[in-house]
This record gives sequence, C-alpha cells and structure tokens, in this order.
Amino acid sequence: MLVCLLYSPVRTDDDCPSSCICARDSGTVTCRDGEDTEVPGDIPEWTSTLILKGRNISTLQRGAFMTNGTELEMTTLSLSYNGIQAIEPYAFLGLPRLHLLDLSHNQLESISARAFHGLPELRSLYLNDSILPPAMVQLPYALSTQSLHNLHRLELAGNRLKSIPLMSLDIYNLHALVLVNNSIESIGWENVTNLYQQRRIRVYLSLNPFLCNCELEAFYYWLKNSSQCPDVGLLLCSEPEAKRGIPVEKLRGEDVDCMNENLEAVSYVFLGIVLALIGVVFLMVLYLNRGGIKRWLNNIREACRDQMEVYHYRYEQDSDPRLANVSV
Repeated sequence: MLVCLLYSPVRTDDDCPSSCICARDSGTVTCRDGEDTEVPGDIPEWTSTLILKGRNISTLQRGAFMTNGTELEMTTLSLSYNGIQAIEPYAFLGLPRLHLLDLSHNQLESISARAFHGLPELRSLYLNDSILPPAMVQLPYALSTQSLHNLHRLELAGNRLKSIPLMSLDIYNLHALVLVNNSIESIGWENVTNLYQQRRIRVYLSLNPFLCNCELEAFYYWLKNSSQCPDVGLLLCSEPEAKRGIPVEKLRGEDVDCMNENLEAVSYVFLGIVLALIGVVFLMVLYLNRGGIKRWLNNIREACRDQMEVYHYRYEQDSDPRLANVSV
C-alpha cells in the first residue's frame, strides 16, 4: 500500500493540461487545435491568460472554468475560433478578476441572459463575427446584466446587426463601441439621445449600409455636432441610388430634412383633396340644376333639328332641276 502511494500521480501547480503549452513566468496557458470538446479541467491556478483556439467546444457550460470549485486569478481569456454555439448561464463563474474576454469568430446560436454573470471586473468583450441570427434577439438581454457595469470596450463587428443591441448605455462604463461591418441603416432618436448623454463613448460605424433619407436626420446631426464617431469619414450612403457612395457627413441638411419630405407629401395629398372637392362641387351643381340642364339640352336639340331641316330643304332645291329653272 505504501509503495502504491509513493508512485501514484499527484497533481502539482506546475502541471500543464494535455495538448497545451504553459509559460509559468508570464502566467500564460495556450491550447491550440485538438479534438477536445470541453474546456480543460486542470487549468493551473497561477494562470492569468488562457488561450483556447481551434478546438471543438460547442457549448460553454455552467462553471466551465472552475477547477474543483476553485476561483482562478485569470485576467485574460481568449476563446476565438472554437466553433462555440451556445453559452449557458453562469458559464464564466469562478473568474471574478477577468478583464478581457474574446469570443470572436464562433457560431453563437444561443446566449443565455445570464451568460456573463459573475464578471464584475470585465473591461473588454469581443464578439466579432460570432452572432448568428437565432442569437441576435437574445444578445441585448445577455448584455444588459449589471455584472458588466465596468465594461470599457465592446466589439460587435461583422454580425449583420440592424441596430445597437444595447437596451441602455448608462449601465456600462463604455469608452468604445465597435459596430463596424454590420447591417445598420440608421441610428434612431432614442439611441442618438443616449449617445449625447454618454459623451465619453466612441462609436465605430464604418462599412454599414446607411439609408440616407429623412429617417437619418437625428443621426446626421449627431455626426455633425459631436466628435464621438472617429471613423465618420468612412460612413457612406448605400441608398437611395442617387446618393450611393456619398459620405454621410457630406450630405446637406435638406437631404435628411423630414419637414421637406413631409411637406412634399402633404402638398400632393392637398392637391388630391382639392381636385376631389372640385369634382364633388361640380357634380352637386349638375344635380341641383338638372331641370334647367334638361331644358337647355332640349332647346339645343330642337335648334339642331330646325337647322337640319333648313339644310335638308336647301339640298332638295339644289338637287331638283325644275326648281332650278323656275328660279332662273
């Protein structure tokens, strides 16, 4: 029995997970490529940076990074290119000191509303090229947790988002919001108002297909009156065709003036109403004077008949040679 105990494997803090490379000096554990479908369960407690890349981790389960129920001192966690499809509630439990979380280049179809609970120190969250359509509806709820109140940077580039997926901006400490290369056509009044109130935020919006019409008015004046969009010069109109390729900041005020568009529409409506009223009045006049009109028509008919009889008589005279000689 004593011999067995002496030779049994005992895990020490210096042990490194299989198929991973550990650098104790820098506190970095790197696990690249492999057939593992779960997060390594033997992450050293000294790990400050964990990089998992090219794995087959389809689901991040609750407490996926807790080692025997022990919290880690990890500050950086990179999980890009792992084919992650779902994040369950409290998946990052046990990482209270995490500052940076990178979930870019995955295929997220399901994100729990409690996915990011337990991350009070998180400063940077990267979700670039990761959100699939089924998860777009869930994303705002997952990001609305109070656990993200210290978030400074949020990157959501390349996700085909049509709007800012944040229910409110005042619950964060955001300094940078990256929405590059999405499907945003306009930023509405409510979001523009929130951006005015959060002056420290810098919003990156290039490579979005902006619809340069009346609905862009609030966003247009926000761009003109603030310096919160560092890449403003790269914002281009996608529609209408006449404005395609024109920088949004180069538009004229009348190009996005809702009053002008509304007045033009109202003028056509007013013209239609006036013409309709004229038609109604005309019909009413005809109806009220139907007796006089009938007599007038009868008189015209009688006059035409008398005139035709005169023409007919003259024609008969001209065509009878006997009447012609008498006249001579």
